[in-house]
Amino acid sequence: MNKHVKLGIIGVGNMGSGHLGSILAGKCPEIEVAAVADVNPARLDLAKSRSGSIKTFNTAEAMMDSGLIDAVLVAVPHYDHPKYAIAGFERGLHVMVEKPAGVYTGQVKEMNAAAKDTNVVFGMMFNQRTDHVFRKMRELVQSGELGAIRRTNWIITDWYRPQAYYNSGAWRATWSGEGGGVLLNQCPHNLDLWQWICGMPKTVTAHLHFGKWHDIEVEDDVTAYVEYENGATGVFVTTTGDTPGTNRFEITLDGGKLIAEGGKLRLWKLAQPEPEFSKTNTMPFACPKSEFMEVETDGQSEQHVGVLNAFAAAILRNEPLVASGLEGINGLTISNAMHLSAWTGKPVSLPFDDGLYYEELQKRVKTSRRKTSVTEVVADTSGSYGI
Repeated sequence: MNKHVKLGIIGVGNMGSGHLGSILAGKCPEIEVAAVADVNPARLDLAKSRSGSIKTFNTAEAMMDSGLIDAVLVAVPHYDHPKYAIAGFERGLHVMVEKPAGVYTGQVKEMNAAAKDTNVVFGMMFNQRTDHVFRKMRELVQSGELGAIRRTNWIITDWYRPQAYYNSGAWRATWSGEGGGVLLNQCPHNLDLWQWICGMPKTVTAHLHFGKWHDIEVEDDVTAYVEYENGATGVFVTTTGDTPGTNRFEITLDGGKLIAEGGKLRLWKLAQPEPEFSKTNTMPFACPKSEFMEVETDGQSEQHVGVLNAFAAAILRNEPLVASGLEGINGLTISNAMHLSAWTGKPVSLPFDDGLYYEELQKRVKTSRRKTSVTEVVADTSGSYGI
């Protein structure tokens, strides 16, 4: 068996070049970047300058047909994620896809169906699942020791972006190029973590503002309300227009409350679960006693490198992935439901009509305008990541 995975990167913009830099820096010892593909010659030249051994291609198909690689990492604009993943599956290549899985659930279902027909490894770049706070949060919630979830609240407004960010690419913040705004670009990680920790909601009601804070056509301000099967409720608030922003994720359960904020996880654990206390207590203004603690974690957050190293281990030794590619549809389902609710002005039940969502999206794509005054930023391959 090969000791290294020979990787081809499709797209060496901000994310692709960041992954390239990490691998070239020796942070992924079981991965060798054998080739890269991009439609932009400047990006290919930049990648080549980092390592003369890397072969460059101006099409992904040519790279995938070259025989030089075992696996591909898809880091192109959102609409093409499923397209290139499926192309990789058809060629027997292992596939890692950047977030989001795609723009609409219909195309992601096609990608997942294609993946199930192969024996290759299929992963999703949900690097925030490696974060020590979120891993511990999930462990506590999923263990059941704090009882059932009653309420979830995530205010994630530290995604601030100035107008210059949106002016850096013709495809950015357009329905035809990106397929959405903050929900599809910045928040796929948060939406994935929300469902990974708390489970999928059954209904979604959302209010989205399109181009509220920027000269763009997609959403840059979101407030959503969800309901879960057990009767719990949740609120999700996000924007790219607030500064300074907030990142606070709170989960209230029958047996306590968890808050993730500032890289720490805090727990208030009730001495008696609230439903039991309420049934047995006789004092009108009493409440159950609680114990506060800052939850100890392992402090490890391997991020993108951790996902790539797990991807290599899955290929070489059949070890677990950080996130299966098949799971990419979950957070996207919530995102699509938020869009659909805002477009129709109605609550959306899951699963929703994929065809209706696609029809509504295409109405906006037809009137979408790509920007003509663009100041493109070609990222270097030092390992920095940007979205």
